[in-house]
Amino acid sequence: MIDGVISRLAELPPESTQQAVGYPSVFLLVALGSLVPVVPTGAVVSSAAVVAFHQTSPLAMLHVFLVAAGAAFLGDLALYWLGRRGVGSKNGSRWLEALRRYAPPDRLEQAQAKLREHGGTVLVLSRLVPAGRIPVMLACLLADWPLRRFARGDVPACLAWTATYQLIGVLGGSLFAKPWEGVLAAVLLTVVLSGAPVLWRKVRGPARPDSPEAEGPQCPEGQET
Repeated sequence: MIDGVISRLAELPPESTQQAVGYPSVFLLVALGSLVPVVPTGAVVSSAAVVAFHQTSPLAMLHVFLVAAGAAFLGDLALYWLGRRGVGSKNGSRWLEALRRYAPPDRLEQAQAKLREHGGTVLVLSRLVPAGRIPVMLACLLADWPLRRFARGDVPACLAWTATYQLIGVLGGSLFAKPWEGVLAAVLLTVVLSGAPVLWRKVRGPARPDSPEAEGPQCPEGQET
């Protein structure tokens, strides 16, 4: 039986094999990355977009977009639901503690202030800014947003996030003739985009108490969330 399955897969055209393996892989990796913020989900979407760009199917790009956006949305909802269980529990939960580890106090304070000021639109920006998603999600949890309200704001956030990283993949795919070259370029670009703000904060260090950045209600990183 196993030999029969392998022989059937060997007979499939390359694009069909890529789609049969690629779409479920993209879905699982993006959903996992939404739950555990260590998987570079942006690089996954950009790489999938590069492969889809070089395929002959006119719907390949649309399929990647729908799969990635759906996985990001479901992953966010699952993590938010787990976080709400922790907020409502006396002892919290390991998921809530994990969210707190990825949301330093200064970033959380920024997110809470911007959430009070702008409401759900902050969710869209939080997914586009590196390391911005978790602080805003935790701010929504602490503000006691119900799951339905969070879901309404998270839909455009996931769509905008997917479109942005897919565009990076299309750019990489259009610059190089071979798919693997475009994938490498897209991965490097997404790593630079996600890592540059973190590196800049480490190089800059905390603002001095008498510096202009330390004055007022915003913290030193106010323009990044």
